[in-house]
Amino acid sequence: MPDDRSAGPGGKEPDASGADGEQHELDVLRSRLDALEADKTARAPHHRWRSFFSALLIIIGCILAPHAAFASWAADIVGNKDRYVDTVTPLASDPAIQKAAANRVTDAVMQHIDLPTLLEGVAPADRPLAQKALGKLGDSLESAVRSFVHDKSEEVIASETFENIWIQANERIHVAVEKALTGSGGGAVKINDNTVAVDLGPVVAQVKQRLVDAGMTVASKIPEVHTDFTVLRVDNIGDVKTYFRVLQIAGFWLPVLSVVLIAAGVLLSRHRRRVLVTAALAFAFAVLMLGLGLTVFRVAYLNALPDNVSQAAAESVYDTLTRYLRTTVRMAVTLGVVVALAAWLSGPGRSATFVRQSWHAGIGAVRSTADRMGMRTGPVGPFLRRHRAWITWILLGLAVLTYVLWSYPTALVVLTITLVWLFATALVEFLADSREGEHTRVSDSMGGTG
Repeated sequence: MPDDRSAGPGGKEPDASGADGEQHELDVLRSRLDALEADKTARAPHHRWRSFFSALLIIIGCILAPHAAFASWAADIVGNKDRYVDTVTPLASDPAIQKAAANRVTDAVMQHIDLPTLLEGVAPADRPLAQKALGKLGDSLESAVRSFVHDKSEEVIASETFENIWIQANERIHVAVEKALTGSGGGAVKINDNTVAVDLGPVVAQVKQRLVDAGMTVASKIPEVHTDFTVLRVDNIGDVKTYFRVLQIAGFWLPVLSVVLIAAGVLLSRHRRRVLVTAALAFAFAVLMLGLGLTVFRVAYLNALPDNVSQAAAESVYDTLTRYLRTTVRMAVTLGVVVALAAWLSGPGRSATFVRQSWHAGIGAVRSTADRMGMRTGPVGPFLRRHRAWITWILLGLAVLTYVLWSYPTALVVLTITLVWLFATALVEFLADSREGEHTRVSDSMGGTG
């Protein structure tokens, strides 16, 4: 007798093939899950190695970044005479330099003026009285003569004569700095005790002539004087020579190597956008540390100078020589922040998405206003709409090319290029109105109906 409990509804047997199909699908899912787990386990070491080398390349690139900035400065300033001359020429009109040079020339002239010889122009009958008066005046007379000589020195240094002498001496200054850092060169500059000094002899000669013209004929007996004006002092210059020589040889290639290593690390990573943001900020931070190092070294350098060196003049020289290096630091920091911000804004994050949507909404609002005013783009709109992606990449390539070909880009140049690129992309999006095609189709259909 058949068992009714084994029958399904209506007395039919249960469909065994359905249960078998579900079991089969379950087995397939299990096998796929096992395969995924196995693939994940197999690829985990591979991903770890990629992440390791990606981080290593980026770290090395960031470490090289400040050295690259310094190498670029060394090649452009110290290794390029014309650029060095252009850099230090404004020092001729720097008040601190003029004051220090006037004091140095005055000291040199006063060392060769014998106050008793001032009586040579006095009549023999009046000399005893003059000698007695000279003895009473003593320090007062010397102070008066020094003040007179100092005034003439300031006149020469404030005139075009000193400016011309300084411009001509700039090439010798360059030779001095190059000799101090590379061991090569020579000329009218001297390096003693790790000090680069410029001879102010031509200025002393001009002051002598001014004194004679003013009636102090005794100045004509002053012999040819060579007095040094300290431009640069570098302790342990032997160690600095080696480091500087390496950077000078690296010159152009070290910045390129730094950028290539960072780019390779980003391309090797799994999460490229996220890593690009981190790498760009790390690059900016590394170069910023160079700027901080320049500030710290400035204090240490000035404190180490001997007492006979004018602190104000040394500050002016240091700030002038490192001006372009600080400009490079600001430019590199700005570039790193701009790249990091661009990478972040192009990501899927909630905040980045909100910013992009706000951007598009703003452009859309302006475009809607233009539509209501009857503005039409004609054939330009459809063309831009079809090739918008290519045009955006072309604009980006032009922005990068402009930066690369710019002789000495600054932070302002980087910001300007970025703003121009943003304006150009906004203009493309504004003109590539996707709704214009709808307007055209509606007009055509209305015309066909009529």
